[in-house]
Amino acid sequence: MLRPKIDLAKIFAADFVLRFSYQMGKSPLLPLFAVALGAAEMLTGLIVAVSTFTGVLLKPLFGMLSDRSGRRTWLLISLIIFLVTPLLYQFISTPEGLLALRLFHGFATAIFGPVSLAYVAEIADENRATRLAIFGMARALASFGAPLCAGLALTYFKPEKVFVLIGFMSLAAAAPLIMLHDRQDLATKQKKNFMSHAMAAIRLSLQTTGIWLAGFLEFLVFLITYAVRAFLPLFIMSQDGGTVLQAGIFFSIQEAVHIIFRPIGGQVADKKGYRVALFLGLAMLASGLVILPLVPGLMILLAAIVLGLAQAMVLPGSLALLAAETQAGHRGVGMGFYGALRNTGKIGGPVITGALLTVFTFSSVFYCYAVLLAFVAIAVLVRPKVSFSQSVS
Repeated sequence: MLRPKIDLAKIFAADFVLRFSYQMGKSPLLPLFAVALGAAEMLTGLIVAVSTFTGVLLKPLFGMLSDRSGRRTWLLISLIIFLVTPLLYQFISTPEGLLALRLFHGFATAIFGPVSLAYVAEIADENRATRLAIFGMARALASFGAPLCAGLALTYFKPEKVFVLIGFMSLAAAAPLIMLHDRQDLATKQKKNFMSHAMAAIRLSLQTTGIWLAGFLEFLVFLITYAVRAFLPLFIMSQDGGTVLQAGIFFSIQEAVHIIFRPIGGQVADKKGYRVALFLGLAMLASGLVILPLVPGLMILLAAIVLGLAQAMVLPGSLALLAAETQAGHRGVGMGFYGALRNTGKIGGPVITGALLTVFTFSSVFYCYAVLLAFVAIAVLVRPKVSFSQSVS
């Protein structure tokens, strides 16, 4: 049983390096570079968001291609994009050129995201949720530390030079990816009719309720967490005694709790079942949203802890649900649909919540989200466990 642990360590290391480098290029580096090139506010927002749109559209496709021709092949293709694209930023001189390059750069994560998740899910059947939870810590740790590293780099180098540095940093992921053992099912490699394979993959994905349930839960969690990320600082500042420091402390505590307890969330899903883990996580998320508008002081810190625990429960549980109810030869496309719905939540969270806040108060919006989560939590708990044959018939 040593090889699964070694393979997990390799893909974890590669994911951390590539995610850390990629996140360095997003905040605060990318908006500053866009403004330096003369981009207006709306175009700057589009430049920052466009790579996410790439994932929404293309993750299912690349996941399906990895089902067909192997995980390792597509992981190496994404590595090439991660390595080469940052070197091209130094040649960009217009906001429109930056927009086009960001669109291309988004191909890297659109490939790597679903393919790496499918690879980790297939390393072994036992302890799958725990393994996926540990793997997810790479992304969380990268998101936690990359903005600070980018800020430090910007104090010494111009933005375009920082992008070059990012490209060279990504080289560290080459060794673990090249040494990966490809676990792709040889049966799917023998499929020669691309269109027949694609249609079968789409039909299977549409019929597999686990994919849509897991994707919906991911959409819901990211919709709410990104809405909190976008509007909580404004809400805190509107309260008596509210400060920017409180907002910073909130998000640091939330992410730290998420990272620390994520493996425990995976263990709960493995030992008690994904329904229990998801119910607990959704209930915690609803509770955190109820506490959130009570600000200031200790209540907001409690809300940060509860929301971090909720993420640690829901995210590994939803991935375990998807992996358990998706046919092995089509896990790539399943992870692709899942990732597309997650990206939709990231985009939709601030937009939908912003629209609701034009009519309702902050408290009312988040109380409504809490009620929705409570209903979803109950629905997940009472949902019968679906066997593979039921989920794809």
